[in-house]
Amino acid sequence: MKIKWLFTVLLIAFALPGCQKSPSESELSGEAQGTTYHIKLVLDGTSTSLEQARREVSATLAEIDAQMSNYREDSEISRINRQERTNWLPVSQEIAKLLVIAHTVYQRSDGCYDLTVKPLFDLWGFSGHENRVPAQDEIDALLPHVGMSLLEVDAVNNRIRKKDPKLKIDLSSIAQGYSVDVVAHRLEALGIKNYLVEIGGKMMVKGRKANGNDWRVALQTPTPLTREIEKIIDVREQQGIAIMTAGTYQHFFEENGQTYSHILPPKTGRPVTHHLRSVTVMHDDPAWADTWDTALLCLGEEEAARIAEAEKLKALLIYDAYNKLTEHMSKTFAASQ
Repeated sequence: MKIKWLFTVLLIAFALPGCQKSPSESELSGEAQGTTYHIKLVLDGTSTSLEQARREVSATLAEIDAQMSNYREDSEISRINRQERTNWLPVSQEIAKLLVIAHTVYQRSDGCYDLTVKPLFDLWGFSGHENRVPAQDEIDALLPHVGMSLLEVDAVNNRIRKKDPKLKIDLSSIAQGYSVDVVAHRLEALGIKNYLVEIGGKMMVKGRKANGNDWRVALQTPTPLTREIEKIIDVREQQGIAIMTAGTYQHFFEENGQTYSHILPPKTGRPVTHHLRSVTVMHDDPAWADTWDTALLCLGEEEAARIAEAEKLKALLIYDAYNKLTEHMSKTFAASQ
């Protein structure tokens, strides 16, 4: 028996009595990148109309999709993956930048964060709708072709080189964070200084709500089939902060009573089995936050806690201890609350 669950929205904007939406607070929502987006804007004091903001957001998301979608055959990253050769390949400045971030976190997470696990992701069926448990020999056949150490990035000249021609890249664990960042900057270019941008649960907030209150964000309890709130964050940072959450329950399937998460460490090629259920990272840069939440989730509760302290990350870990959800805050996260 096989059951598949897909959960993508891990962060939600939260309103409480006394903190209701002001009439002058505008909203945009829609579908993009295989998920949904929700944006709250304060347009007071700007010459920008809601429709103008809507057009800018739609155009921005379409541009990013054309570059980074693994589900579009005509996207830039899909074209790169089809080129099975070891000479230098030109890439856009945007993709080169993200690969540099990914390579840095790969090194600092002992190789647990790796964008080249795409063949393994495909093998387990997480790219489509046909999840299955592959045989060990199938996994072993792919492992030699996986590893960020097999990818050379020249960000100065915007090019990459595959040391293994079969290397494939999946940007999904960083692309939504990057998308949040680009949308936020496009809104600021329109003169909008107070906003909440959320794409697939990945979020960036800046300034205040229209009524002058802080933005509030609720973290969902990291268990399937629940919509309960685990924790509420009052965002007091006015200069802009990204809040990103990754969870082992975000994308998984069950077969014969066993749960298989989409988090695949490249050293084993098999889903993680630790007790860490979700990781929330707050960071000035959304792309870095989106990368680190996945990296820490891959590592497990003990190693994630150690590295979060070493990197001075604002991280909240929620893990299962003796069938009870337990929170661990890094020192910098605790200090921000």
